[in-house]
Amino acid sequence: MGSLGKEQLHVFFFPFMAHGHTIPALDLAKLFVSRGVKASIVTTPLNVPYISKAIANTDIGIRTIRFPSVEAGLPEGCENADGITTQGAEGRGLVEKFLKATTMLQEPLEQLLEEARPDCIVADMFFPWSTDAAAKFGIPRLVFHGIGVLALCAAECVRRYEPYKNVLSDSEQFVLPGLPGGFKLIRNQVPDHVKNDVENVFTRMMKLVLESETKSFGVVINSFYELESAYADYYRNELGRNAWQVGPVLLCNQNSEDKQQRGKETAIEEHECLKWLDSKKPNSVIYICFGSMANFRASQLKEIAIGLEASGQQFIWVVRKGIDQEEETEEWLPEGFEKRIEGKGLIIRGWAPQVLILNHEAVGGFVTHCGWNSTLESISAGVPMVTWPVAAEQFYNEKLVTEVLNIGVAVGAKKWVRMYGDFVKNEAVEKAVSRLMVGEDAEEMRSRAKVLGKMAQKAVQEGGSSYNDLNALIDELRLRRH
Repeated sequence: MGSLGKEQLHVFFFPFMAHGHTIPALDLAKLFVSRGVKASIVTTPLNVPYISKAIANTDIGIRTIRFPSVEAGLPEGCENADGITTQGAEGRGLVEKFLKATTMLQEPLEQLLEEARPDCIVADMFFPWSTDAAAKFGIPRLVFHGIGVLALCAAECVRRYEPYKNVLSDSEQFVLPGLPGGFKLIRNQVPDHVKNDVENVFTRMMKLVLESETKSFGVVINSFYELESAYADYYRNELGRNAWQVGPVLLCNQNSEDKQQRGKETAIEEHECLKWLDSKKPNSVIYICFGSMANFRASQLKEIAIGLEASGQQFIWVVRKGIDQEEETEEWLPEGFEKRIEGKGLIIRGWAPQVLILNHEAVGGFVTHCGWNSTLESISAGVPMVTWPVAAEQFYNEKLVTEVLNIGVAVGAKKWVRMYGDFVKNEAVEKAVSRLMVGEDAEEMRSRAKVLGKMAQKAVQEGGSSYNDLNALIDELRLRRH
């Protein structure tokens, strides 16, 4: 509890309608509640069932506002970005309509804020207009990006200095100017909408995101100081952002049921998955999962299968349903693959209890797309990674894992490709998996990862850096109310 009086603060949390954004926002709300703050989630009607389940054991409330699917030209009942493809003209059109629909939530949000008068609103980065909406009623808005500090700093360096314009080819390296660590990227790893200087609904929104961040009360970051200290200092001192690092927020979930509830309905029974892992030796299984948005083609999945089998490692592999509309076929698997890997490999089609899997002692490595939620989940569990960035800020996260923390092996993805990712051959998969799981390098990476996992736990405990930052934020909000 903060030191500025006992009266209860009321904070609204307004997550973007996609699982990768909603999951950490709900964890953040739980953290605030653990400090005696009253929390309410703002969402749309069709997102209520999932959110209700995720917060069932808490005192968190839900406030609904209507999502204007039909008015924005979306299919009726489309209230979540998951499942909207971004490929092709039709897919991009749906994404743009979805973003347009979110801007139409400003008026109903303002009505809700006027009625409830919370002390603060923590709104997702994709709701830049919420800063002005809250300001109408003298309510501070905190931005929640859901990504790490290095990624925030790197994206700002790329935006400010445009170093990708100074190279002659897509494969030539450039340094991110001013950023600690002297990172090098190639132009192919810069988001398409940035390097091509595209003007569309998304890029216009990103400009508004930046403007609203500088006008907001500050930024809440799902990370901890010890993990990205040089970048936390750069973000505050060089970029002048008012920021609090309060993560890893997932560590607020201490029991098995809470960990199981993070995300969609799992495609495998928890006890079935854990029973399989219980039969394996410590650090002998590699876990493969590419998050909720990446959607690899059948040809890429086949390369992964061949590489995994050639590595000789035991594995759990999560594959999203509906790849290339092949829901009823298994053409992405080599002939006889499942029979050959019986007992050695477990394929989960759909959603998996990722946090439970990563925290099992049998798991010694994680092949990941480097989404921030997955990256933090792996770090918190003390598990090293094979990094396979696809899009968004994932190439920056790869740099953190492989070059700053030295707890990962890059698979060799060289190109930012929304959803489908850069094509990687089976030989690269085999090599990266083998290097992460076997030998002296593997042991050293695993040892460093275990140390970071303990640091993450310590950061959120009483007296830790994230614990203290959250207290400081709550005290500032109390002071502001007085």
